[in-house]
Amino acid sequence: MTALPPVVDEQTWREELAKLRIREKAATRELDAIAAARRRLPAVKLPDYTLIDEDGSRVRLADVFQGRSQLVTYHHMWSNGNRWQCSGCTGLTAQWVRPDFVGQFDATFAVITNGPMDEVLAYKKRVGNVLTWYSSAESPFGADMDSGPDEGFGFNVFLRDGDDVYRTWHTNGRGAEAFSFTFAVSNVLPYGRQEEWQDVPDGWPQQPTYSRWLGSQEIAATYGDPEA
Repeated sequence: MTALPPVVDEQTWREELAKLRIREKAATRELDAIAAARRRLPAVKLPDYTLIDEDGSRVRLADVFQGRSQLVTYHHMWSNGNRWQCSGCTGLTAQWVRPDFVGQFDATFAVITNGPMDEVLAYKKRVGNVLTWYSSAESPFGADMDSGPDEGFGFNVFLRDGDDVYRTWHTNGRGAEAFSFTFAVSNVLPYGRQEEWQDVPDGWPQQPTYSRWLGSQEIAATYGDPEA
């Protein structure tokens, strides 16, 4: 039998929605306040890191900005030699197909990984990823940005002033969920993410955490070339 919420008349539904809307608006205002505080964070000036671009060339971190003043990086988990990398990172980055939109805000978006570029390019093709990748395999950049080998994933934001680069913000763990289309949509569905940790009414479908996430091989089969 399908689990259903209480079924009421439209007026009652609108009244209950209005009550929830008060909390939603309060949460929006709090997020606005947090964003305002984020804009007032101090920054750390960084050394002149060198990364490897997709052409195999050594480039300065300042060059990754592509002439813009702001940069957002996603640090993708990586295990050298593995055919299939982290499914969470693979799935998250598969959701971003038009990152040039942030260019309208004087910003560039890029993926950074500790893996060697030859493996990165093969994986990018295998899973159908369309983003621009850089490797920090020959640099301490990944580790210094809290995403070194075997340390997990994370987002970082940087500001450039000429050749000087400053680190302004970082998040990982559930802080990364704000960047996910999948989570944004699933959070408004009646059944939510359907994961066992969520607070749901009795009878709601729930499964083990992550069990509904696509695996890297499934992503490759859907968007890329799994034979690559």
